[in-house]
Amino acid sequence: MKGLDLARQLYEETVRPVLAAEFPMQEGRIAVGLAGPGSECYGFDDEISRDHDFAPRLCLWIPAEDAEEYGARLQKRYEELTAHLPGVSAQARDRSGVIPIPEFYRRFTGCPGAPEGPLYWLRVSDHHLAAATNGEVFRDDLGAFTAIRRTLLRGYPIDVMRKKLAARLFTMGQAGQYNYPRCARRGDTVAMTLALDEFLRAALQAIYLLNGRYAPFYKWLYRGAEELPRLRGTVLALKELLLQPPEERQAGIEAVCADIQEELWLRGLSGSEDDFMVNQAFSVASEIRDPQLAGLDISVG
Repeated sequence: MKGLDLARQLYEETVRPVLAAEFPMQEGRIAVGLAGPGSECYGFDDEISRDHDFAPRLCLWIPAEDAEEYGARLQKRYEELTAHLPGVSAQARDRSGVIPIPEFYRRFTGCPGAPEGPLYWLRVSDHHLAAATNGEVFRDDLGAFTAIRRTLLRGYPIDVMRKKLAARLFTMGQAGQYNYPRCARRGDTVAMTLALDEFLRAALQAIYLLNGRYAPFYKWLYRGAEELPRLRGTVLALKELLLQPPEERQAGIEAVCADIQEELWLRGLSGSEDDFMVNQAFSVASEIRDPQLAGLDISVG
């Protein structure tokens, strides 16, 4: 059984009856679900990931003003209800149980909710926003937790998306199209590997942005990209790059860049048909209207 299924089972069979019986006045103010770091929150857990911190767990999100009234009592009861389950690390325990709503979002965005203003959005890492919005919410009668979640799930404001996308395209061009072949000619294996890593990461992150999704933690970048609706063939081509001899990879890199250039053109994000991603980056960035974002270096994002 997947971790999200175990969490729902824990809620329905164990926690929900206790909330109804012992916290009847507060039950409607407690949002319940599972989200945050951890493969199970993405639905990516498997036999290998179950070698640590794999036990049914829940997040009980409560309004900040409720924390003093009943937060400690609710946390104590949650710990009693889950004491018989397999032990988890302190890190996993910190991700579960009672969490005030502003505290949960502040862990990922640095704000008690959604970032306010373009620069705040820009400074939040994609993988933190992915963690803040993954998983499932099983119940939220009050709607306070879900309202923030819904705002985040709408994705980056358009200028922020353009800025982040431009930075990823710039890295793709610099690392994959410019530096990789130069390092190859020098026979610098380490630099070649680093350049390829930069290219792969930036390309995958660009694909997430073009799908309107937040890119997760690097370990899950490719796994999650396989499920994105747009540019699936390009995602597969990135994996195939790793299977090719180093001297044959440049053609694959250029093919990936051509795919993304076409997507940019079809989506109206760039008016350029240039396959060099550095030039595409400047084309995408030229449409940014926010003066603060427009004034940042092309690589910032």
